[in-house]
Amino acid sequence: MTTTASSPRPTATSPSLPSPSPPSPSPRNPGTPNDFYSEPEDYFPDPANPNAPWIQHADGTPNPDAFTSHRDALLNLSLYVPALTAAYLLTSDPRYAQQAAAHLRAWFITPSTSMAPSLQYTQTIPPSRIGRLEGVVEVVHLAEVVQSLPFLINSEALTSEELTALTKWFTDYFDWLNTSRLAGLARDNKSHHGTSWLLQASAIARLTELTDDRPLTTLRHQYKTSTLRAQIVADGTFPHELTTPNPYRNTLFNLDMLTAICLLLSTRFESVWEYELQDGPGMHTVIARLYPYLVNRGTWPYRADAAYFTALPIRPPSLLFAARAYDRPEYAALWKTLSPDPPNMELQRTFPIRQPLLWVTRPKPWLPTDTPQQTKPSASNETPAQSPDTSAQSR
Repeated sequence: MTTTASSPRPTATSPSLPSPSPPSPSPRNPGTPNDFYSEPEDYFPDPANPNAPWIQHADGTPNPDAFTSHRDALLNLSLYVPALTAAYLLTSDPRYAQQAAAHLRAWFITPSTSMAPSLQYTQTIPPSRIGRLEGVVEVVHLAEVVQSLPFLINSEALTSEELTALTKWFTDYFDWLNTSRLAGLARDNKSHHGTSWLLQASAIARLTELTDDRPLTTLRHQYKTSTLRAQIVADGTFPHELTTPNPYRNTLFNLDMLTAICLLLSTRFESVWEYELQDGPGMHTVIARLYPYLVNRGTWPYRADAAYFTALPIRPPSLLFAARAYDRPEYAALWKTLSPDPPNMELQRTFPIRQPLLWVTRPKPWLPTDTPQQTKPSASNETPAQSPDTSAQSR
């Protein structure tokens, strides 16, 4: 798979150039050179037995030998493609679209550098040859890459064959998300890991909804019947995020993803923004509860984050999305005052939406020829046609 070297932000005179390089070597990667592979940074080899499973260290010190090159390269991809696409949308300068297309070819089309559409080896703990559910969140940044694609249709930067190849890659990845045991464990997780699965699946389902809208219907049902009940308690907080080492950061991370999911799953005929369980809250309650902590971090009543607490909040897209959904101008006003850029890569990894223009602008329909059929999402609950939801109501 490709790894992309760091490059500057795109400018009007010199759009960012992709720098594909040969696959990053890792002697511990049990897959092919095209397979995405990563290792957890909080695990270390056992000094008493080098062949034994790595041991987790809870002191927060990262293992410098843990393999993270693929993770970091994908993060760079998610910075470049949406930024270049947004620049193209604002300026109509074809150079931006051409550079975005170059990144997409390297990652998803060119056989020698493309990433396999699966995550079988993410967050592998050596010497194991099997990944873990925690790896799915590492590629949540693909959601904004997917969100960029419809804006590139009429740019002439991608041929019809390349558009079809991109659609096939994401359709294959969508199938993996819905058929893999590892992905299923991530889907059913009650924290931001489960949310990251739903955001990725929703983005791809929205991309291909003109050819098949059933996946969106199933994901909408899953959000209503599983996600809300599993993740949000009556006071509007995320209890599973509050027990992590960085509760404030992960709460905002989860909030950003959930509001993006609401945006993707809502239609002009049905808004999941307004949906609430009869015995619990919905997103309206969550936003209202967390807004004061965005206004003033010092009012956060829970444990402070172990790292970078004072660097937050960064300008969260959740405020902008909620301002539009609930007609709350004070949310947008606060959004404008906050810093837009995470100060380091660790915070960048929990900031998956950086180009809100691509989310609030309606693109032209994405309908490449010869679009492959998707696997129906394997939601953890039955579909509405099988079992009507009697425990919730739409307001």
